[in-house]
Amino acid sequence: MPPHAVLHFLRKDFDIAFMRLTLVLIFVLFGYSKWFPYEAQALLPLLSNSPLFAWMYPTFGIQGASYALGVAEWAIGLGLILGTWMPRVSVIAAAASCVTYMTTLTLIFTTPDNWEASAGGFPAMGGATSFLFKDAVLLAGSALLLKSDLLKVLALRISHRPPQ
Repeated sequence: MPPHAVLHFLRKDFDIAFMRLTLVLIFVLFGYSKWFPYEAQALLPLLSNSPLFAWMYPTFGIQGASYALGVAEWAIGLGLILGTWMPRVSVIAAAASCVTYMTTLTLIFTTPDNWEASAGGFPAMGGATSFLFKDAVLLAGSALLLKSDLLKVLALRISHRPPQ
């Protein structure tokens, strides 16, 4: 890699932009999948056992609950895109992203058969646990983006403050 590329990588907000793009792609693609019956059915054992999500099935039905989640994911993704130019919007979207991943992590504890007995006596990941556990990294990335956007908003506030 040429030295100027390394300096660009180190000096610019490459990590924040990359995290933003990654989260946007995840929200767009996962939101898209919610429009298909296979995904609505796959969510059923996860959400129906969750105190946070079970209410969605009687309210919206199986496919309707999936649609609602897809719309929410697309809204967060759109907020993150707009946040490139509008830090206040991104603060809201990044906070919503944090809430999203915090709530999906709770599914590890509420979904039956997510932990299996192991020979050593310590529970081993089973069911959807390994799939859901990656959301811890997405939560960390969302928190990183939230912190960055909050700092931008605070910097804008300070720079627009009238002299005293």
